[in-house]
Amino acid sequence: MTGVLDRVRGVQLSGLATVAMLAVAVVVNSALQPNFWDSYALTSNFATFVPLVAIAVGQTIVVLSGGLDLSLGAQVTLASVVAVQIVDGSMDRYPLAVAAALGVGLACGALNGLVVALLRLQPIVATFATSFVYSGLALVVLPTPGGSVPFEVTTAYRDSVLGVPVALLLIVALALVWWVLRRHRVLRHVYAVGGDADAAYASLVPVARTRVWAYVLGGLFAALSALAILANTGSGDPFVGNELTLASVAAVVIGGTALTGGRGGAGGSVLGAIVLALVTNIIFFADVPTDYRQLVNGAVIILALALAGIPALQKRRPAA
Repeated sequence: MTGVLDRVRGVQLSGLATVAMLAVAVVVNSALQPNFWDSYALTSNFATFVPLVAIAVGQTIVVLSGGLDLSLGAQVTLASVVAVQIVDGSMDRYPLAVAAALGVGLACGALNGLVVALLRLQPIVATFATSFVYSGLALVVLPTPGGSVPFEVTTAYRDSVLGVPVALLLIVALALVWWVLRRHRVLRHVYAVGGDADAAYASLVPVARTRVWAYVLGGLFAALSALAILANTGSGDPFVGNELTLASVAAVVIGGTALTGGRGGAGGSVLGAIVLALVTNIIFFADVPTDYRQLVNGAVIILALALAGIPALQKRRPAA
């Protein structure tokens, strides 16, 4: 896994290519799913988009700082099982469950940040190790799928406001949160550290603190992803985040953020996450046998990463 991620460092897909991939995914979905543009179908689709969009934004912040968080999927799992155990189907406990999920995400992100920034371990190795810790804790909290989320929460999440899916509004809200963060000093420091840590240090940017903040914010968005999953599924699952980590990395690359850090943004990652979610829909409605769906999905992600690497290869090619 480490070797694969190292090989795609530095690649960056253009915004036009990201939009083109999104357009192709929408066209193919429209052809395979006749009711794709119906209100109910759009609401259901956007409901499944939110978790990946949220975790992709968090991964983007970490990547922009020059790091990578391979534990974000495990953080989603841990935050979700803690929340579902606390809420236990009661609306009165839901605010406490939300606070607990956010607290878990912030704590996990802080631990990752401290390990990477203070102990100076390689981010890939450190977060890959902590992912096992978080996954193990999730199994302790909820050994088997179960628990329930208040009916009011799942109903509201899958509802529409003036014909606009609530899930779409949540995606817009995530984009607005990124827009606000992008103008904050912390994110300016994140870009500086990711672009050139030595130069940032020489400019009096608190490099170690900035890296910690990047992982903390990543954990926060992982917790938001966990809450979205609970609102969509209505129950807990100690394995729910297993596939989200590498999907978030792929969404970041498809969205135009270079894995070397300092270049890109979460706006593209939002589109990249939607592209990946639509690809999953395509695989389902194309009636790909269940045994082959993971294979096809992985092949599509590899293809997307390969397309992202073409511009970098062209830059390295000597002029004739």
